[in-house]
Amino acid sequence: MAMENSQLLEGKADWRGRTATKDKHGGQGPSTLILGTFACENMASFVLGVTLVTYFNGVMHYDVADAATQVTNYSGTSYILTVLVAILADTYIGRFKAVLISCWIEFLGLGMLAFQAHYPKYKPQICNILDPTSTCEKVDGKNAALLFVALYLVALGSAGVKAALPSHGADQFDENDKKEAIQMSSFFNWLLLAVCIGGSISTTLIVWIQEHKGWDWGFFVSTLAMLFGAIIFCVGLPWYRIFVIKGSSAITEIFQVYVAAIRNRNLKLPEDPDDLYEIDEDKEAALQAEFLHHTDTYKFLDKAAIQTSQQQQQSSKPIDPWRLCRVTQVENAKILLSMIPVFCCTIIMTLCLAQLQTFSIQQGFTMDTRITNSFHIPPASLPIIPIVFLIILIPVYDQIIVPILRKFTGIPTGITYLQRVGVGLVLSALSMTAASILEVKRKQVARDNNMLDAIPVLQPLPISVFWLSIQFFIFGIADMFTYVGLLEFFYSQAPKELKSVSSCFLWTSMSIGYFLSSIIVKVVNKATKKVTNSGGWLAGNNFNRNHLNLFYLMLAALCCLNFGIYLIVASKYKYRVQKSASDQDDSRVHALKVVKKSQMEN
Repeated sequence: MAMENSQLLEGKADWRGRTATKDKHGGQGPSTLILGTFACENMASFVLGVTLVTYFNGVMHYDVADAATQVTNYSGTSYILTVLVAILADTYIGRFKAVLISCWIEFLGLGMLAFQAHYPKYKPQICNILDPTSTCEKVDGKNAALLFVALYLVALGSAGVKAALPSHGADQFDENDKKEAIQMSSFFNWLLLAVCIGGSISTTLIVWIQEHKGWDWGFFVSTLAMLFGAIIFCVGLPWYRIFVIKGSSAITEIFQVYVAAIRNRNLKLPEDPDDLYEIDEDKEAALQAEFLHHTDTYKFLDKAAIQTSQQQQQSSKPIDPWRLCRVTQVENAKILLSMIPVFCCTIIMTLCLAQLQTFSIQQGFTMDTRITNSFHIPPASLPIIPIVFLIILIPVYDQIIVPILRKFTGIPTGITYLQRVGVGLVLSALSMTAASILEVKRKQVARDNNMLDAIPVLQPLPISVFWLSIQFFIFGIADMFTYVGLLEFFYSQAPKELKSVSSCFLWTSMSIGYFLSSIIVKVVNKATKKVTNSGGWLAGNNFNRNHLNLFYLMLAALCCLNFGIYLIVASKYKYRVQKSASDQDDSRVHALKVVKKSQMEN
């Protein structure tokens, strides 16, 4: 047992660069610190997603639609930057360093936001933009530059944490060890729990501070949360399993496959796939390199591995990787290509999420926010309702539901990754349907009480803001299924050198969803400008006279269409075969034999 626990972990090192061992490094202890860091980062940044529209609208004096566009652009940029950071993390600086640097960048950006919010000379003069009689001056010049530099520093830092931290956390487990594979699946569930805990504090404490103490104090508390998260992350350094980077870009190897396949497009594929180029499997074992067997999918990429007679004759010379690729290299390219349709089917869900973070929050400002006569709930705190439910549901799902499902299905995660994603996609459609129905009800209340031109906050409609919790509640459950399922799916299916990049499939999907939201809002307004009295479904600051309900209904229809396409995509996907622990042990024994044989020959 001691020998097993002190087993060396190939491709993993400790903080001093020595090979990591199972008994001293990784496991649930260090992963808990990683979860703590993720909770703190979400505590610091989650609030921005639900309050920045109000900040841009009420403090920086952007119209609601423009404010929503700025927020979705910020969110989209943050998620798309995860790709850049992930490539750097997987190839050059390592996942641990990527997270550490990103934490301090985000800390700096939040500090700059707090600085600007504190000093009046860096903001426009106070003005109520919701009052039709007011003429408010929008932020510009150096103050606007300060705002966007600070905001996009936060975006870059948050991108780095999201890109590398989940993969670094999963690195603490061996996916080829059955016990640790189950622990890794639980880690991804607890990762969402960490998001929920951080989000719950963010949408209650920090939102309350912003409402009652000022935006500067709210940003300051976010800055402290980020500082605390960075410290927690550093504490675990002696116990982390740190993935060893090779200094060569796995992404470059994927591009080489496509270039080589194009160059060899006129060559004929051999009838026997064994004739395709691959280095000797004994060398693979000795080098502890990854070896994948040929599959029949995407055969056009196989042309990258066709070895010509001239190349066979010049076998002693270095091979040009842009003309000839290994079968394993081609199979890695096939795996990433096969994940793209799944990736595309999740974009619509983020498009829906963007509306909950922007328009639904603004809806709340028109409604009655009282819980009691003396206590009001800020509309930005509405996401706390599904978050609290998830905090309860996630442990129940992980500790009770998954083990029960595991007994019936034999799958460590209870149900397959793609089944989990599909459940979330259905729930997102239900969320948008509920949002549309609620908006019809809210506008009817405004008509019945002759309050179509009521000023938000100052003249709330006689309808409780808690009606909005229905759409947040349904979407919160969808989050638990789809986003966690996607993280597990991409991490498990991707080549080991591309684990951080694989998690960015999720963040890139979300990025495109946010950018798509900005585009769709503008397109919908332009398309409906002449058929509505308000100048477009989403035009202006008066929600009582626009047609947000039709917009939500349109999104629900898109979700249903998207789910139909997803069913086709998911049914055709073939999961990557994972090596078992015994296979790994056999491989290690084989590698030792090859090394010993080589030493004897020398």
